[in-house]
Amino acid sequence: MAAGERTGQSGTMRTPHASASQRLAMGALLAATLVATGCGVQIPADPDGTLDRVTGGELRVGAAVEPGLVEVEGGEPSGPLVDLVEDFADSVDAEPEWTIASEETLVTELEEGRLDLAVGGFTDQSPWIDRAGVTRGYPGIPGAEGRSLVLLVPLGENAMLTELETFLDEEVGS
Repeated sequence: MAAGERTGQSGTMRTPHASASQRLAMGALLAATLVATGCGVQIPADPDGTLDRVTGGELRVGAAVEPGLVEVEGGEPSGPLVDLVEDFADSVDAEPEWTIASEETLVTELEEGRLDLAVGGFTDQSPWIDRAGVTRGYPGIPGAEGRSLVLLVPLGENAMLTELETFLDEEVGS
């Protein structure tokens, strides 16, 4: 009788056997699942706790002036992106605290943990993808004029990014 065969009442039949590499892969997957479950890992997660910190607190927002999207009058930002951010802040019971600066300065402040969110004329072709977490593109934002706009969060803050995208999906669609 060949390996992988056994005899039964109806004669010889083939039984499937996992290869050693398949058994090893299944074991590794099971072990990883058990470790993640045992540690209370939640996915998506924020290594720096951005979403937890801003919820019920302060949302530090950076804005780059972009005509039709973000304007500044008397030191106060206004426009469709500002309105969207204020609505998002309301959804997580946060109070937005605004910083107006250039795109490069905003990205640096995201990297250094001084901002939680940045808005402006960022598009889905953003050069900042290696330095910030980037939402999906949203062409339906008022004032976008056909551009697919994105918002930026600190790199790796996936729970914050997910919460923001969920809000944007409901408000403006994708």
